[in-house]
Amino acid sequence: MDAYRVETVPKQDGTLQLSGLPWQAGAPVEVIVLGQSAAPRTGNLYPLRGTPVTYVHPFEPVDEDQWDAEQ
Repeated sequence: MDAYRVETVPKQDGTLQLSGLPWQAGAPVEVIVLGQSAAPRTGNLYPLRGTPVTYVHPFEPVDEDQWDAEQ
């Protein structure tokens, strides 16, 4: 499947018009509309990066019932 990206703004009535598409008339296409956020996300994208990790009893055997529940 070929992808073609175009950015446009909806008209006042909520419609979109696409022109100049690289496919022939009558060719089946799939249209996915994704809204863009008004402002790019700022701040720390990875708040836990660099946080120390502590393992409590890392070498203790795991109870078989707990092991099955975690999977």
